Amino acid sequence: DTTMLRTALAAAIFASATAFAPSGPSFLPRLRPSSCSAVGGLRMASPVSSNDFKSGTPIKIDGNVYKVVEFLHVKPGKGSAFVRTKLKNLQTGGSIEKTFRAGEMVDGADVFKYDMQFNYVDGDDYVFMDMETFDTESVPKSIIGDNVMWLKEGVDVKILKEEAKILDIEIPMTMSLEVTQTDPGEKGNTAQGASKPATLETGVEVMVPLFIKTGEIIRVDTAEKKYLGRDVEANKKK
Repeated sequence: DTTMLRTALAAAIFASATAFAPSGPSFLPRLRPSSCSAVGGLRMASPVSSNDFKSGTPIKIDGNVYKVVEFLHVKPGKGSAFVRTKLKNLQTGGSIEKTFRAGEMVDGADVFKYDMQFNYVDGDDYVFMDMETFDTESVPKSIIGDNVMWLKEGVDVKILKEEAKILDIEIPMTMSLEVTQTDPGEKGNTAQGASKPATLETGVEVMVPLFIKTGEIIRVDTAEKKYLGRDVEANKKK
């Protein structure tokens, strides 16, 4: 029977082909991180809702990569809610202010973060090291921007890259730093909330309470450049 012969022949060809097909984990495709998706053969970051914006969220507008620096959710008495933002262009370093509709979907940026540690300065470049592989990255001061005021040897940071291009660095939200200079608080000045300027070991100046003395280690909010309190444990070790 011709039909039976064709069926048997097709089964034999299929069995022969599958016998030589690779199997096991090596045959599985490599997967991208969950923040990325494939569209039309191109790797793209997943869209981000304006409701999910956080400080540091990377987005893409008109082909440029931006980082959310500030955001404010506004719900007016009349009309639709919206999100007011300040964005930093990670390619040019410039900033813009932009308003989004609440829940508006925005293109995400295919940006990856790498944990590294600051080592030393080489001219206008700041050198960071991956403490697992010992690979180094030189980052121009122009890319680091104002964050340079917080860099000291040994501080851990995150380096943001789009493919091989370094876009930005992220410093810790809080840091413990030594006060290298501050005037003594005036005796008799007990005004609640009174403060004075203090210079920290990286050169940055913050306002501190009158009782803080030169040589003490304090905790600082790096985003707000604000005193948070004494680092009790670090001061005990001095």
